[in-house]
Amino acid sequence: MDGPATLIVDIGGNKIKLACSTEKERRKAPSGADLTPARAMTLIRELAEGWHYERVTLGCPGPVRDGRLVGEPVNLGAGWVNFDFAAAFGRPTRLVNDALLQAIGSWEGGKMLFLGLGTGLGSALVADGSALALELAHLPYKRKWTYEDCLGRRGLARMGRKRWEKMVWDVVARFREAFLVDEVVLGGGNAKRLRQLPPGCRLGSNALAILGGLRIWTDPIRIL
Repeated sequence: MDGPATLIVDIGGNKIKLACSTEKERRKAPSGADLTPARAMTLIRELAEGWHYERVTLGCPGPVRDGRLVGEPVNLGAGWVNFDFAAAFGRPTRLVNDALLQAIGSWEGGKMLFLGLGTGLGSALVADGSALALELAHLPYKRKWTYEDCLGRRGLARMGRKRWEKMVWDVVARFREAFLVDEVVLGGGNAKRLRQLPPGCRLGSNALAILGGLRIWTDPIRIL
């Protein structure tokens, strides 16, 4: 692709995925609950061996404000808040919430809500060239359960696919009404487990995080 070579890093609760705008190959490694930012940087450097890149887009599963994590990712290890990734990479680096990365790559116009059905529950809103990461996962949903408790990996394991899918439909309907969106994009590794998509939804793809990682640099998208 034209422009400076861009490394796109998508850190999830289950895997770290890498792509480079000048390479066709995609690389990945396991992450997990004990992954610290220092360990993540070691893995990223190992995975990116042999690639030349001039800038970095980094998606992390946690609350991000002004390019910095302001809360520890629930499904990773400790030490992420205030970690200086630009200094660690030695290159211009843009850090965003990982759900926002996929949302920006998925956006095709209008007002779109993205829900990432993965280890946790990612969420983001994109409309009229502006993108906003949401923190819906840990809001209360049913009795003692949060939205993430029910729609994330733990909920799928606890309830089984059939009950989990019913709950996905219920939550999508609630959020469509609350945010008045034109469509909902369902991404994340578990979205493919849905036998049928709820009304007003389309299926996303983890690969769209790569497009999102480029759009952050090339398109006039305002990250709120």
